[in-house]
Amino acid sequence: MQTSMLDGVGVTWRPVPLADANAALTAWGHKMGPLRRPCFADAAQHGLVHDGRLVAVACTAGLIQDAVAGAPWLDRSNAVELARLCAERPGLCRVALRLWREFTWPTFGRSYAVSYQDADLHTGGVYRFDGWQRVSFSVSGPDTRSGRQGRRKWVWVWPPRKDPADVA
Repeated sequence: MQTSMLDGVGVTWRPVPLADANAALTAWGHKMGPLRRPCFADAAQHGLVHDGRLVAVACTAGLIQDAVAGAPWLDRSNAVELARLCAERPGLCRVALRLWREFTWPTFGRSYAVSYQDADLHTGGVYRFDGWQRVSFSVSGPDTRSGRQGRRKWVWVWPPRKDPADVA
């Protein structure tokens, strides 16, 4: 019997239920916590699964606002948001981001993907190293459900724009 080079690898990128993605976000200590947005048409969760165990997640959502702050050319008609990206150990976020960008994002049929990077918690390296472009800065208001203070965020976009005026 001939075997494949892939026998025994045990790694897949696949849709996962929101409950599983949220449990992972909680277990891995994602600072924004579980994804609890109202259900938008552009919602989907995907995970990197190794030997049957979820090791990274990427959650897609529709934009909350009509347009992205500081980048009004990004709106609900042409963009989806990578709302959560998290992994159980360092290094896997980069893998999950690339898989999401290459295989998940295109299924939404939108020209752009956006993601927000907390300016106080992260450097943005995961996006920069993947070729995303930083396009604006935003400060959100307080969370109306939890009362939690708003966050300072950089906005990243894929694919990069060629117009230098679009770069923060």
